[in-house]
Amino acid sequence: MCELSKLAELRKLMLSMERSLGLQDLTPVERDIYYAANELSENGNGVRTVGLIEHALLETVSRPTFFRALKSLVTKGYLSHCNSVNRGQYTVNGPRT
Repeated sequence: MCELSKLAELRKLMLSMERSLGLQDLTPVERDIYYAANELSENGNGVRTVGLIEHALLETVSRPTFFRALKSLVTKGYLSHCNSVNRGQYTVNGPRT
Protein backbone atom coordinates (compact mmCIF):
# COMPACT_ATOMS: atom_id res chain seq x y z
CA MET A 1 0.00 0.00 0.00
CA CYS A 2 1.52 3.32 -1.02
CA GLU A 3 1.81 6.24 1.39
CA LEU A 4 -1.03 8.16 -0.26
CA SER A 5 -3.37 5.18 0.06
CA LYS A 6 -2.51 4.89 3.75
CA LEU A 7 -3.23 8.57 4.19
CA ALA A 8 -6.58 8.20 2.42
CA GLU A 9 -7.51 5.32 4.74
CA LEU A 10 -6.57 7.41 7.77
CA ARG A 11 -8.67 10.30 6.50
CA LYS A 12 -11.70 8.03 6.00
CA LEU A 13 -11.27 6.65 9.51
CA MET A 14 -11.06 10.16 10.94
CA LEU A 15 -14.20 11.27 9.09
CA SER A 16 -16.04 8.25 10.42
CA MET A 17 -14.93 8.99 13.98
CA GLU A 18 -15.91 12.66 13.64
CA ARG A 19 -19.37 11.62 12.46
CA SER A 20 -19.81 9.22 15.35
CA LEU A 21 -18.90 12.02 17.80
CA GLY A 22 -21.16 14.55 16.09
CA LEU A 23 -18.32 16.79 14.95
CA GLN A 24 -19.07 16.68 11.22
CA ASP A 25 -20.96 19.99 11.31
CA LEU A 26 -18.00 21.95 12.68
CA THR A 27 -15.78 23.87 10.30
CA PRO A 28 -12.18 22.63 9.95
CA VAL A 29 -10.92 25.51 12.14
CA GLU A 30 -13.58 24.82 14.79
CA ARG A 31 -12.59 21.15 14.83
CA ASP A 32 -8.91 22.00 15.17
CA ILE A 33 -9.62 24.38 18.07
CA TYR A 34 -11.80 21.75 19.72
CA TYR A 35 -9.11 19.06 19.29
CA ALA A 36 -6.41 21.40 20.63
CA ALA A 37 -8.57 22.46 23.59
CA ASN A 38 -9.29 18.84 24.44
CA GLU A 39 -5.60 17.96 24.28
CA LEU A 40 -4.54 20.94 26.40
CA SER A 41 -7.22 20.39 29.05
CA GLU A 42 -6.55 16.70 29.71
CA ASN A 43 -5.46 17.48 33.26
CA GLY A 44 -9.01 18.61 34.06
CA ASN A 45 -8.23 22.32 34.16
CA GLY A 46 -9.52 24.84 31.70
CA VAL A 47 -7.63 25.82 28.60
CA ARG A 48 -6.31 29.33 28.03
CA THR A 49 -6.68 31.24 24.78
CA VAL A 50 -2.91 31.77 24.62
CA GLY A 51 -2.29 28.03 24.72
CA LEU A 52 -4.80 27.45 21.95
CA ILE A 53 -3.34 30.13 19.67
CA GLU A 54 0.13 28.61 20.06
CA HIS A 55 -1.00 25.00 19.43
CA ALA A 56 0.53 23.28 16.38
CA LEU A 57 -2.90 22.60 14.84
CA LEU A 58 -3.65 26.32 14.79
CA GLU A 59 -0.37 27.96 13.85
CA THR A 60 -1.55 28.82 10.31
CA VAL A 61 -4.95 30.21 11.40
CA SER A 62 -5.27 34.00 11.41
CA ARG A 63 -6.29 35.70 14.67
CA PRO A 64 -9.66 36.95 13.36
CA THR A 65 -10.56 33.47 12.06
CA PHE A 66 -9.42 31.90 15.33
CA PHE A 67 -11.56 34.20 17.48
CA ARG A 68 -14.63 33.81 15.23
CA ALA A 69 -14.34 30.02 15.45
CA LEU A 70 -13.73 30.16 19.22
CA LYS A 71 -16.86 32.27 19.71
CA SER A 72 -18.82 29.86 17.52
CA LEU A 73 -17.69 26.88 19.63
CA VAL A 74 -18.89 28.66 22.78
CA THR A 75 -22.23 29.48 21.13
CA LYS A 76 -22.62 25.86 20.00
CA GLY A 77 -21.79 24.57 23.50
CA TYR A 78 -18.56 22.74 22.73
CA LEU A 79 -16.59 25.16 24.94
CA SER A 80 -17.72 27.35 27.81
CA HIS A 81 -16.18 30.24 29.70
CA CYS A 82 -14.67 29.33 33.07
CA ASN A 83 -16.57 31.10 35.81
CA SER A 84 -13.57 31.36 38.12
CA VAL A 85 -11.49 33.41 35.69
CA ASN A 86 -12.33 36.76 34.13
CA ARG A 87 -11.44 36.07 30.52
CA GLY A 88 -9.41 33.83 28.29
CA GLN A 89 -10.04 30.47 29.91
CA TYR A 90 -12.45 27.83 28.66
CA THR A 91 -13.81 24.48 29.76
CA VAL A 92 -14.12 21.73 27.16
CA ASN A 93 -17.58 20.17 27.02
CA GLY A 94 -18.14 16.68 25.64
CA PRO A 95 -19.17 16.32 22.02
CA ARG A 96 -22.86 15.99 21.22
CA THR A 97 -23.54 12.51 19.92
